[in-house]
Amino acid sequence: MEKIVKIKEVKLVTHDVKQFIVEKPAGYTFTPGHATEVSINKQEWKDEKRPFTFTSLNEDNYLEFTIKIYPDHDGVTEQLGKLKPGDELIVRDTWGAIEYKGPGYIIAGGAGITPYIAMLRELKEKNKLDGITLFYSNKTDKDIILKEELDTMLGKNVTYVITDQKDTHFTKAYIDEDFLKKHIDNFNEKFYVCGPPKMTEEVGELLEKLGANPESVTLDDQ
Repeated sequence: MEKIVKIKEVKLVTHDVKQFIVEKPAGYTFTPGHATEVSINKQEWKDEKRPFTFTSLNEDNYLEFTIKIYPDHDGVTEQLGKLKPGDELIVRDTWGAIEYKGPGYIIAGGAGITPYIAMLRELKEKNKLDGITLFYSNKTDKDIILKEELDTMLGKNVTYVITDQKDTHFTKAYIDEDFLKKHIDNFNEKFYVCGPPKMTEEVGELLEKLGANPESVTLDDQ
């Protein structure tokens, strides 16, 4: 299934993250946390497919993608960064590893927060955010995606972890074994992990080492 959709709006979220609001095909549905393969509807880019997660909700009359742009890479995200309202994307069937299975801990790195945006927004709509704790790691303060909205949704249950900025306003750390032991009381909870492949793999291994049930750990990388 391929559907051509027109871009309705482009918003700058951070210095290198953009939100694309696009048309929603009739009858198109998805599970919050899932993704679709997206390509740009231009002759030389139609077949260059990349997976992006939806950050909109099913009941919205549009689709929203929140995408990190890499202008120094000669590729799809660099081209996406140049698109304007009226340009077209191609979306396809939906799929993904991440979906809500109950309260627990979300551990995200960088653009790895994006699969959880729709999930958290839906839980907020249903008044079911109790029991969700987010640890969100970025290189610098300015890299945090949708901070105000995360604060509104989660309040004190979100910890921003900054790895590369000495004068950060937030927690200067890495999400390593010491961090997990310090911040998590009960490893019998559910865990949702998404970030760069190396981080996702290492956190998954650490959670298992610290007693988490592998069946309660959802891993996906960006």
